[in-house]
Amino acid sequence: MQNLAFKAYGEVQQRTAGEKEIEYALFQQITEALEDVSEPDTVSPGTWGDAIYRNQQLWTLLATDLMSDANALPAETRQQLLGIAQFVRQYSMRVLAGEGDISELIEVNRTIMAGLSGAGAPTPNGESS
Repeated sequence: MQNLAFKAYGEVQQRTAGEKEIEYALFQQITEALEDVSEPDTVSPGTWGDAIYRNQQLWTLLATDLMSDANALPAETRQQLLGIAQFVRQYSMRVLAGEGDISELIEVNRTIMAGLSGAGAPTPNGESS
C-alpha cells in the first residue's frame, strides 16, 4: 500500500497552493492526533478511537472529492488515492479490532503530507528522498 502512496504523492503536488495548504493542515492535525494516541495503553479508549475515526472521516471526504468530476487530478492519481482511502478504511477497522498498528495509518498520512508539501517522498525509514 505504501508504494501506491509513494507513487501518488507526486501527483498530489499539482493542486493549487491554497488547496494543498488546507489539505496539509488537515492531514497534519489528524496525524498528530494519531501520533498522540499511538500508545493506546496511555490514553482513554474514547480518545484513541476518536483519533482513528477522525482519520477515517478525512479519508472519506478526500475520497468523495476524488470521485467528483470537478477534481482536477489525473484519473490515474485519483484511482491511486481512492485505493489508499479504501486501504485506510479497512485498516482502520483492523486497528480498532486490535489487529493492526496505528503506525501504518500515520505513515500513509505522512507520505501524503510529503506530497502536499512538495518534499520528497519519505523512505520506509521516514527520511525524505
